[in-house]
Amino acid sequence: MDFVPNFDEERKEPVVIPSRFPNLLVNGSSGIAVGMTTNIPPHNLREVIDGCICILENPEADLDDLMEHIKGPDFPTRGIIMGKAGIRAAYATGRGRILVRARTEMEEYNQGRTRIIITELPYQVNKARLVESIAEHVKEKRIDGISGLRDESDRNGMRVVIELKRDANPQVTLNRLFASTQMQVTFGIIMLALVNNQTQPKTLSLRQILDEYIAFQEEIITRRTRYDLRKAGERAHLLEGLLIAQDNIDEIIHIIRTSYDDAKDRLMARFSLDDIQAQAILDMQMRRLQGLEKEKMEAEYSELQKKIAYYNELLSSETLLRGVLKTELQEIKEKYGDDRRTEIAFVEDELDIEDLIDEEECVFTLTSAGYIKRMPASTYRAQHRGGRGVTAQTLRDEDYVDTLFTASTHDHILFFSNRGRVYRKKGYQIPEAGRTAKGTNIVNVLPVEGDEKITAMIRVQKFSEEIFLVMVTRTGTVKRLPLSAIHTARKAGIRCITLEEGDELISVRQTDGKQNIIIVTHNGMAICFKETDVRCMGRDASGVRGIRLREGDWVVGAARARENGSLLMVTENGYGKRTPISEYIRGDGEPQFRGGYGLKGYNVTEKTGPIAGVKVVNDDDDILLISDDGVIIRMAADSVNTYSRTAQGVILMRLAEGVKVISLARTEKEENELPDNKDGNEI
Repeated sequence: MDFVPNFDEERKEPVVIPSRFPNLLVNGSSGIAVGMTTNIPPHNLREVIDGCICILENPEADLDDLMEHIKGPDFPTRGIIMGKAGIRAAYATGRGRILVRARTEMEEYNQGRTRIIITELPYQVNKARLVESIAEHVKEKRIDGISGLRDESDRNGMRVVIELKRDANPQVTLNRLFASTQMQVTFGIIMLALVNNQTQPKTLSLRQILDEYIAFQEEIITRRTRYDLRKAGERAHLLEGLLIAQDNIDEIIHIIRTSYDDAKDRLMARFSLDDIQAQAILDMQMRRLQGLEKEKMEAEYSELQKKIAYYNELLSSETLLRGVLKTELQEIKEKYGDDRRTEIAFVEDELDIEDLIDEEECVFTLTSAGYIKRMPASTYRAQHRGGRGVTAQTLRDEDYVDTLFTASTHDHILFFSNRGRVYRKKGYQIPEAGRTAKGTNIVNVLPVEGDEKITAMIRVQKFSEEIFLVMVTRTGTVKRLPLSAIHTARKAGIRCITLEEGDELISVRQTDGKQNIIIVTHNGMAICFKETDVRCMGRDASGVRGIRLREGDWVVGAARARENGSLLMVTENGYGKRTPISEYIRGDGEPQFRGGYGLKGYNVTEKTGPIAGVKVVNDDDDILLISDDGVIIRMAADSVNTYSRTAQGVILMRLAEGVKVISLARTEKEENELPDNKDGNEI
């Protein structure tokens, strides 16, 4: 640490103590200065360290992630915090107010009479003054129904007894005590602290406080490592000289004995020693010099070399440095961590916004110009095959709907971009619009960059470690990733795949880890392979080859080959067909192997046009087709005829001249029932 002179400049003191844990949050702090004040409540050591580790493991963690670990203030006097709204406000902005209550119990005694027992008090409330205050309120008749008051606290804990009259209403009396005494207090949180080397007072959010602590600890570990590296280097340097002395002990002793005042110079010249090494040899007594144990020195020297290599690696690797910090925090947590003392109680009038929003199945559309909207799925009644559909939205010239999917308003919607990033929103957070409205520009919903485009969307009800994502790119690369790996996808988005130059992500599917995957190309080729042929990878991995493409071809979609399902293909000119999944399985009952050219899945001709979209459907599904002029048609999946792989199919949607089908979605039947999500609700 940096040292500065103390108050009388006779000694030096550290500028700041290198705390091993986030003591500003754990111990809390309060104080008043000119024009500013701080009041930081104490927190649970274990929870705060878990919050730090959350950031170390996921630098993009937001407030929701942190509050999964740090529940709220934890007072040494226990008590009950009423509700989370004030906690969240304080953690989000640095300022908030929380309501803290005493813990009470009701006891029946003496033939039906009731007494209130206080066992815990709010933080910083003096018990003796509280008892005096209650007695004063009873004496002044501001609180009725109390017949006795005494303090029975002992070494076993607090126990303040409030006896009630026989006709008193216990709950009403308790509410009056909360309202009139310090049995309930408001704790104002102001998380003001000095930042920028203690030069700037700033009100900090929870994330900012933890970031400041982590940055401080990284500096501490860096300085400590540099010190250790310097000391290890100095010791290794000395050992190198001593080892030379050991190997030439007789000659060195001879030089020392025969020298008058030039022993150092002679040693340096004879054995290529520097001043420090030569002086170390001269400083040793003869008997110690002769008694040097070479094996011990060599072992120490070898160990020092390992330490020096480790220190250099640590100083050059932020990941390794953060790993050391994480380990040290975990050691503190395991040694000193304890359970939370203060309870956080649910308050009935504190509702989540989701509780106020009806859950319903909706259709979400995204246009090529980047306009997104949400509409109830019931907007589109089922029609017969070959119908003209209804207008989905009013579009500007040269704009068209190119992505369509269905999800519940309460589902998490994951938006995957062509650049390999994923964003997360709740269904109800997508603005609702009328059937013919153009919607809201995606840049007002997601922080996408200028040339970034949303190319795949999935619905998620729960982020489970047993669910996986299979991603497919335009050039046929496939990647498998645990869904839990992108649980942290928030407003800013995170990377889910590293793409080669010129490639883009076009399809993402949820699986249970045991599915077969079908990839379909623009020219109607299809390959079916086991999902397990693709090993699980990290978020930054690139993936492996899923299908080999011929010149002029590219991947248009992928789907899960569900048992007893059919592969529905729709072409740009409105043709389509269903083909049994079994036609893509080899004679031995196994799918193909990934990486091949696949099989012919559609007889693409000038009449049909190339493939526009693919889905695996069941007979009880409905499908939605959308054209580039904004028209949607809904029909039952079982109304589409089943044909072989090489057939052309039949007309599903009649199109005006120059219009093309550009998207396809699967949804449930029109009986206003929500899906059971047994298949993961693939979009």
